[in-house]
Parts: sequence; C-alpha cells; structure tokens
Amino acid sequence: MIGALLAGLVAGYGVALPLGAIGTYLIGLGSRERSAVAIAAALGVASTDGLFAVLASLGGVGLAGLLRPVVTPLSYLAAGVLLVLAIRTILRAMRPPAELVAGQRLTPLRSYLGLLALTAVNPTTLIYFAAIVLGGQSGGLTGTFDAAVLFPLGVLVASASWQLVLAGSGLLLGRTLSRPAGRRTVAVVSGLIMLALAANLLMP
Repeated sequence: MIGALLAGLVAGYGVALPLGAIGTYLIGLGSRERSAVAIAAALGVASTDGLFAVLASLGGVGLAGLLRPVVTPLSYLAAGVLLVLAIRTILRAMRPPAELVAGQRLTPLRSYLGLLALTAVNPTTLIYFAAIVLGGQSGGLTGTFDAAVLFPLGVLVASASWQLVLAGSGLLLGRTLSRPAGRRTVAVVSGLIMLALAANLLMP
C-alpha cells in the first residue's frame, strides 16, 4: 500500500519537476493574475496528471499501443495551442493597464479548464505516462486497489505540490515587480519562451 503511494509520488515529481511549456506558462500566469486564478491553473495541471496516472495504472500495455499513433498529431496540436497562448500573452502585456482592467478577466474556472486541456495534449506528459505503462513503473499493481487509487493519488499530490510552487513563484515575482513595466517584461519573456517551446515541438 505504502509502496504504491510512494511510487506515485516519485512518478508525479518525475513528470512535474522538469520546467517545460506548462511550468513556464504557470509562472507567467501567476506573475500577472490574482492568486485564485494561478492556483486554479496549477490544480488543472495536477488533475490531468492524476487522470493520466489512473489510465496508466489501469490501462496496461494496450493503452501505450493506442497512444503511439497520436503522439505526433498531439505534438502539432500542443504547438498550436502554445503558439496561441504565447501570442495572447505578449499582446496582453502590450495593452495599457486601464484597458486590462476594463477587459474580460480570466476566471479560476476558465484557468482550471484551460490548463487541464493544455496538459492533456502535452506530448511530454503522454510519453511519460506511456513509459510508465510499458516499464511497469506502477509497481505491477494493475487491477488492484493500490493501482487504481493510491498510485494516482501519489501522482496527484506530487504534481499539485510542485505546480503550486511554480504558480506561487509567479505570484511572488508579480508582487516583486509590481510596476506595470516589470509585469509586462515577465509576460513578454514568458511568451517568447512559449514560442520557442512551440517551435521545438514542430521540429522533427
């Protein structure tokens, strides 16, 4: 029982710790949005990781076989989503503060659902959990209570804790750079990094 939970924690930190497109977006989001939006986004990422852990622990090797053909199309989809987010982030950073206040604000629910969907089409996440299935890293507990509940719970807790750290780092950065120019710089840098990551997804 403890082994399945520990395996989930290790797997969760394994997928969450490398700073990629999702982490970069979380930091940028936290630097310019209120805390409720940033926290909701972090939990959206963790929810997808937890769901993938359930599928990985219960789906078996057959699931990995189903994932292989869609990894490339999802790479293009993820690159497109990142491109749109990067452009929106940069354009939003260029708008005057008064215009931002008057515009539509991002809600926690929209933030949660958006990051849940973005993580779901992230090829890195898919490949990671497919590797867990193929390598039997869920502890060989397929079909048991431990595999169905404790392993995904460990993944969820680990992912949520790290995503909240990233979102909190963005919030702290935003408070430190409280002037509009500082936040604008963070947003533009975040957008440029996402553009680079989108381009990397499109490279063969």
